[in-house]
Amino acid sequence: MATTGHGPSQARLAALLYFRPGRSADVLCADMDPVSPWSTATLNARLQGLRRALGNDPAGNAYVPRRRSGDDPYELSEAVRCDWARFTQLAQRALPQGTAGLPDLEKALGLIRGRPFGTRPLPWAEPYQQEMSTRIIDVAHTVATYRTPTGPHHDLTAARQAIATGLDVDDSAELLYRDWMRIEHAAGNRAGLHTAITRIQDINRKIDCSLENETEQLINDLLGPTGGRARGR
Repeated sequence: MATTGHGPSQARLAALLYFRPGRSADVLCADMDPVSPWSTATLNARLQGLRRALGNDPAGNAYVPRRRSGDDPYELSEAVRCDWARFTQLAQRALPQGTAGLPDLEKALGLIRGRPFGTRPLPWAEPYQQEMSTRIIDVAHTVATYRTPTGPHHDLTAARQAIATGLDVDDSAELLYRDWMRIEHAAGNRAGLHTAITRIQDINRKIDCSLENETEQLINDLLGPTGGRARGR
């Protein structure tokens, strides 16, 4: 889908139809712009553009079905798939499996492309964004926790990638910065450790928030003369 012109609004409309199907025209118009709701003509024009962009399934049925009457709900075809559904499926299957679930957890993170719904989500999307961010951070933390210690699953490159993916979603997730510090400490990368510390300090300064006690303790431990072992979350 195009990233210019009406492409972004069509993408937001597709997300709205996927996550909240069966809404009326009035509700969709208000959800797409609460301050200045779309007109029905604008909604229909964006739907036509979305229909062209998504095309048809192998059987020739439109992924954005045409409504047969004014009472029909606005919705996408059941054949439309979303990466978030796949992420959830992989994570739910993998998390209870411990280290055996690592391949699926890393596949799930591979589906993530930055912050869900972007940096300025519409009001209807905000609860979904919060839930998604929380789940992504949990998966990223779990992967880093399994990949950082020495042993058969040790892979600091994979651990760093998990943290980078999580921080793309929420760059203030202090839990992930603690994971990042542990990764650089395990790698013997003093400069990388200082980078992680400086980054979370800068982020918290911008949002006028103090470091969590566990983060402060971890920094003291890792920068201390013995470079103590990191524990906890």
